[in-house]
Amino acid sequence: MGVRFSNKMVPDLIQPFWAAWQSGEFLTDAAWLAGTYRHRGLASLRESGGVRPRRGLGLEGRYLSFAEREEVALGRAAGESIRSIAARLGRSPSTISRELARNSDPSGRYRATTAHALAYGRASRPKPAKLATNLALRALVEHDLAKRYSPEQIAGRLRDDYPDDPEMWVSTETIYQSLYVQSRGALRRDLAICLRTGRALRQPNRQGSQRKNRVLPDMINVSERPAVAADRAVPGHWEGDLIIGKANASAIGTLVERTTGYTMLLHLPNGYKPEQFAPVLAAKIKTLPKLLRGSLTWDQGVEMRDWKQVTVAADIAIFFCDPHSPWQRGTNENTNGLLRQYFPKGTDLSVHNAKYLDKVAAELNDRPRKRLAFRKPIEQIGPLLLR
Repeated sequence: MGVRFSNKMVPDLIQPFWAAWQSGEFLTDAAWLAGTYRHRGLASLRESGGVRPRRGLGLEGRYLSFAEREEVALGRAAGESIRSIAARLGRSPSTISRELARNSDPSGRYRATTAHALAYGRASRPKPAKLATNLALRALVEHDLAKRYSPEQIAGRLRDDYPDDPEMWVSTETIYQSLYVQSRGALRRDLAICLRTGRALRQPNRQGSQRKNRVLPDMINVSERPAVAADRAVPGHWEGDLIIGKANASAIGTLVERTTGYTMLLHLPNGYKPEQFAPVLAAKIKTLPKLLRGSLTWDQGVEMRDWKQVTVAADIAIFFCDPHSPWQRGTNENTNGLLRQYFPKGTDLSVHNAKYLDKVAAELNDRPRKRLAFRKPIEQIGPLLLR
């Protein structure tokens, strides 16, 4: 049975994730750059032990990419000649000819996914890990790891103990990769707990300048929000956030009015990437009368990358909290706690349709609130919604 195609074979998807992760980006942001979600990025980290794959790193266009193979497949399906396809891709006709000869099926059909998997399998020439073939060296390394020697100390000591026997030398990086990369099958994975960090995954060694908080473009801090919004004297100032479902694969947007506690929920059936989230948020805010579109306060979540589009489309000022400061939108945090009665943590939120979300919001808005002298949010804001 041949190699089956997967996104792991496409460097254009995998390498941007690793480059962002190693440069200090948050896992969610690094996954977004690769066109996927946080849970897929985390799965990639776990599978590789936190070690960046070398495949597809700096190939400089020597090999056909998956995107080029898709163009070849489309061209062949349309009856395009080899020379025409080659000219469009900026490749030699012989390159396209060899590609079709090698990776077409017995009937002559060419599919990009099948071709890419075949090419990936042929290019795989795994060299046995030194620690997998040299059992004496492996035993020494495992013995010293169990004594809590660092990989650097082990590598240095081996060169000192065996100065004339390079076969008994090993690099620090080889030890780390043999511990963390499952496919190498050399050192026992459980020995990772003997390292100083005890981590099950390798973490990038970021410098201080690389460790950064998530910063959205040109965002306006909550400290610049008008005083009238801070003192809750006038309705029309909102706080917002996402409640996240199982494995970070689904979400529901929440909007809460600061003065009355009136709640609106955003249905996100297609996900909560920035390009998916911004239009839904703008559309929801536009259902409010202009009088109730004073401001919106949000945290620095990546879903708000396109916040300027929301500001223009919905005609509302948007402000952002400081990092790790949920109390700056306390009304929203408290409401999200109430919403967990309906949407428990660790559940799939995509199963709830827009009609159900409206029903939940209506129930919350019909609850008497102590801070409103036991009046209901809908009673407080109802007259304003009709304007």
